Amino acid sequence: MPRSDRFLCRELSLLAFNRRVLAQAQDVRVPLLERLRFLCIVSSNLDEFFEVRMAWLRREHKRNPARLLDSGLTPAETMAAASEEAHRLIAEQYALFNNELQPALGQAGIHFYRRRNWTADQRAWIKSYFDRELWPILTPIGLDPAHPFPRPLNKSLNFAVELEGRDAFGRSSGMAIVQAPRILPRVVKLPSELCGGEDGFVFLSSILHEYVYLLFPGMEVKGCHQFRLTRDSDLTVDEEDLTNLRAAIESELHDREYGAGVRLEVADTCPPQLCEFLLGHFRLTPADLYQVEGPVNLVRLMAVPDMVGRPDLKYAPRTGSVPAPLKKDRSILDAAARQDILLHHPYQSFEPVVRLIREAAADPDVVAVKMTIYRTGTTSELAKALMNAALAGKQVTVVVELMARFDEANNVNWAQRLEDAGAHVVYGVFGYKVHAKMALVIRREEGRLKRYAHLGTGNYHQGTSRIYTDFGLITADENITADVNTLFMEITGLGKPGRLNTLYQSPFTLHQMLLEGIRRETEHAKAGRPARIVAKLNSLIETGIIDALYEAGAAGVQIDLIVRGMCALRPQVPGLSDNIRVRSIIGRQLEHARVYYFYNNGAEDTYISSADWMGRNFFRRIETCTPIENPQLKARVIREGLTLALEDNCQAWIMQPDGSYVRAEAAEEAHSLQETLWQEYGG
Repeated sequence: MPRSDRFLCRELSLLAFNRRVLAQAQDVRVPLLERLRFLCIVSSNLDEFFEVRMAWLRREHKRNPARLLDSGLTPAETMAAASEEAHRLIAEQYALFNNELQPALGQAGIHFYRRRNWTADQRAWIKSYFDRELWPILTPIGLDPAHPFPRPLNKSLNFAVELEGRDAFGRSSGMAIVQAPRILPRVVKLPSELCGGEDGFVFLSSILHEYVYLLFPGMEVKGCHQFRLTRDSDLTVDEEDLTNLRAAIESELHDREYGAGVRLEVADTCPPQLCEFLLGHFRLTPADLYQVEGPVNLVRLMAVPDMVGRPDLKYAPRTGSVPAPLKKDRSILDAAARQDILLHHPYQSFEPVVRLIREAAADPDVVAVKMTIYRTGTTSELAKALMNAALAGKQVTVVVELMARFDEANNVNWAQRLEDAGAHVVYGVFGYKVHAKMALVIRREEGRLKRYAHLGTGNYHQGTSRIYTDFGLITADENITADVNTLFMEITGLGKPGRLNTLYQSPFTLHQMLLEGIRRETEHAKAGRPARIVAKLNSLIETGIIDALYEAGAAGVQIDLIVRGMCALRPQVPGLSDNIRVRSIIGRQLEHARVYYFYNNGAEDTYISSADWMGRNFFRRIETCTPIENPQLKARVIREGLTLALEDNCQAWIMQPDGSYVRAEAAEEAHSLQETLWQEYGG
């Protein structure tokens, strides 16, 4: 069977995911300002899609144009298909913004004022705002031999200004570029008294369009056209030339702002000759041009809901609860010594994880703390607790992943601050991202050292823990804590991989364990025994796993996959995957937990993990996979992570053999994974 019949294109699958996110913005049942947020999330996701996936395809096309990808397509064929779908998706996105969301927001008293609709009082205020806040920091650059075309920063807002006439020096280039500094907001809120007591906004692009002529005294402005260039944002660090990884990353972060262009966005009013000029200058093709009816950066509208005091147009606030063993003001370590603690965020608060490290920092009997940082946010109570532990004289080791995409600058900053506090900071293993989420606390108890560990499926990030769904386990189990200690020793030191008691890890044992689990179910099915596999993932694209799943399904194993994002497996294809079903849950929370389940003749092997089923997670990252063996906790993971997701008929999408998705059919009795868990756990 051709590869194209076995594996779907990952880029098209990723765009299909964004189409499901766009459906949230289209859903009238979603609060209005939350619909706007989902619209902005699509734009943010698409930015990363072009910066990473389309950029990779361009590089791969140059290196090896004849290469066939897993989908059976060449890089050029993939780019063409992805570009066509991206154009359709973005056109639908702007149509929704212009034709539905803006009118609905206006009816609710939230207005985006166009220049032609400004009142005299609004115009006076906006002119004053331009004079105070914009004019002093704008730098127009006329294009002539002494002023070459400036290098626009990645995703920055720029304006191409068409001019007529001669300046004070007799120059007449006919063109100038104005770059909008990133410190400027892209939407400006007007005083409520200028909006009849309602909420009013004006786009920065509208302000610049109106008053750009003031930047070119004595010349006539014939046109002003916004544009935005998306660049290749891949970081490349050469191991042979490397002496200091952090210094190399800091240098690369600057260079990333000026990577090769991959997409040009312009307003729909931009004339063809200017589009051609910009495409030629950035070495792009017409397929890379995206003309949009509205602001070229919808991402910046993400700030609007927070600028509007309208709780009736937003999701009701929710707060995760605290597990019963931790409700009393008692030690987290003492509670973990008595029993394992399973946390399911955000339905259960992330605060116990923060308390764990704070307590370790303050406890005089704690002698050492070790932790990984992949994404932690610009403000992190966890990182501060680690610094306090180091300042208190404890042995603190922090593995900071400097190559966490788009969090590199933040992690460089935390690495420096942690080092200044006296922590031992290491950057993992060159060539392998440390994606494992684990922490280890070592305390002296009754004359001996006792270890406590936290293992999770999500990042140590307090902000995303309120949005992303993840599992975390706090345990004093001696086998697990010994394994976590071994993993830290492998990452920070040198030597062969240690033999683990309980955990599985990438890049050494996880992929093989999963293949063996799939094959074991295959053998059970062939022997006539019940056989079942259920997995919850963010992405599934690794072909070895997919082939094993096809073989298992063909043998009669019943397979259910809950894959939020990319999925290269084709479900429900006669003769190939009749017994494999794939669904995606898209809702208020972002489904982020990784859970694996194998029936295994009634043993019900259940795991939580930091790893998706992708090649990078199995072979180019350091990941952990934790078996859940306590019967009560195992039952919770199965039900909360898998069963409720398979029963969901409110926020679920069912994947079709061609890679498209249809909404799960509504039933008389509604079942919502997220609502059920909020009702059960939400504080």
